[in-house]
Amino acid sequence: MSFTSRQKSNNVAKVVLILVLIIIAGIGGFIGFSPMFEKNAPKITVEKNIYWNLKNPIDIVIEDESNIKSYTVTFIDGNKRMPLAVNETKIGNQVQLSIVPPKFPRRYTPSTTSIEIKVTDDSKWNFFAGNEASTTANVIIDTINPTANVIANSYMLKQGGSATLVVEVKDDNLKDAYVSFNNQEFFELIPFHKENYYMAIIAWPINIDEFKRVDLVASDMANNVSVTKIPYYIKSHKTKIDKINVSSKFINNVSKAVLQKSGYQVPSDDVEAFVLSNKDLRKDNVETIKNVVRQYMNKDQVSTFGLKTFKQLRNGKTFALYGERRHYFYDNNKIDEAWHLGIDWASIKKAKIYTTNAGKVIFNDYLGIYGNTIILDHKFGLATLYGHTTNSHVMLDDYVNDNDLIANTGSTGAVFGDHLHFGVLVQGIEVNPLEWLDSNWIKLNVKNILNNAKKVIDSK
Repeated sequence: MSFTSRQKSNNVAKVVLILVLIIIAGIGGFIGFSPMFEKNAPKITVEKNIYWNLKNPIDIVIEDESNIKSYTVTFIDGNKRMPLAVNETKIGNQVQLSIVPPKFPRRYTPSTTSIEIKVTDDSKWNFFAGNEASTTANVIIDTINPTANVIANSYMLKQGGSATLVVEVKDDNLKDAYVSFNNQEFFELIPFHKENYYMAIIAWPINIDEFKRVDLVASDMANNVSVTKIPYYIKSHKTKIDKINVSSKFINNVSKAVLQKSGYQVPSDDVEAFVLSNKDLRKDNVETIKNVVRQYMNKDQVSTFGLKTFKQLRNGKTFALYGERRHYFYDNNKIDEAWHLGIDWASIKKAKIYTTNAGKVIFNDYLGIYGNTIILDHKFGLATLYGHTTNSHVMLDDYVNDNDLIANTGSTGAVFGDHLHFGVLVQGIEVNPLEWLDSNWIKLNVKNILNNAKKVIDSK
C-alpha cells in the first residue's frame, strides 16, 4: 500500500474515532443531564420514633424528582413481617400515606416494633432500575389512656374568682396535662408533694359569662387522651355599673399621652383616641400581663401553701372594686365600656407600697393604661400586680421579702389621680383580690385543699 493510501486510511480512522467519541460524549451528556436519568434517591418523611395507639393513622410522605414507581411499607415485630401498604404502579412525584393499623391476631399485643419503608423512583439511572431509598421508624405501641384523677378540689368557683385543685396524672409516655375552663382558658399544672401529683389554682375569668365545665386533660405521645370533669358549685358575678364622664381635657392630657408613650399612632379625634386607648391598648396590656406571668411563673414542686393573707395599702381607702363594669360617656354619649380588674386604693400622694408576701419581680416597666407596673411571682401560679406606681425601689429579677418597700403610688397610665391599682393574677388572669384578702377564704379554698390532698397521697 502506498504512503498516500495509508495516510487516507489513517485519516478515515481518525474521523471515525472522533465520531465515536462525539457519540459517546453525547450519550454521556444526555445521561448526565437528562431528567430521565436523575440520580437523587426519593425522600421519605416520617417520624423516627412513632408512638402508636392503633387508632390514628401514621403519616408518611414520599417525594421524588421523577415519578415514584413503587413503594412498600412493612410492619416488623422481631422476625414477623406484615405488609401495611404496597404499590407497584407508577404514580406522581409525591405520595401522602396514612397507614392504618394492621389486624393483629387475638391476644397478640406488641410493644416496641418498627416500620420499614422502601421506595423506588422511575428514573432510568442504575441501568434503568431507578433510585432506591429506605428507612426504618421505631414504633412504640401504646393503647392505654393516661391516669387522670382528681384528689381534692375547692367546693365553689365564683365568676371572677379562684379555686384550687390537686390531681394525679401518670403515664409512661406522658406528653401534656392541664386544666381547661370551658375549653377557652387553660391552666398549667404545678408538681405537688410527690411524683405524679400536681396542683393548680384556676380562675373563672370575669369576661366569660357562661360556665360550662372544668376538665383535667391528660394526653400521651400516642395521642391517648383522658378527660376528667372537676366538679364545682358555681356562682355568677353581680355586676356593679359605673358611669364615668370623660372630658376632652382628660383625653388630650392622659389618653393621648398614654397612646404615644405606648408607641401607638395617636388619632386627632377625641373619641377615637379614647376608645383606642381604653379598648385596643387595654387588650394588649392584659395580654402582656398574661404572657409575662405564664412565661416567668415559678413551676418548681410545692407542698405547703405558706403565703400570708394579702393586705390593703397602708392607710388606703378603697375607691373601686374588682368586677365593676365601667361605662364611659363623652358629651352625654356612651362611647365605650370595660371591666375594672383590680382594687383601687388611695392614700396620700406617693404613698409607700409594701409587699405582703415574698416573691420575684418578673415585670417592672411602663404598661400602657396601667402605667408604671410591678408584677411579683409568689409561686403556685399566683402573682400580684401594682399599677400606676412611681419611684420603683426594685429591679427586674429581684427577690423581695414580705414587708419590703417596692414603690410609691402615683398617677402614671390612664388614671384620674394618684392611687394604687392592686391586682391578683392566677396564671396571668386578674381575679377578685377580695378572696385573697380574706384569711378564712384562703384557709377553706387553698390551704385545706392542699392539706387534705397530702393526707390522701401519703395514705396510698
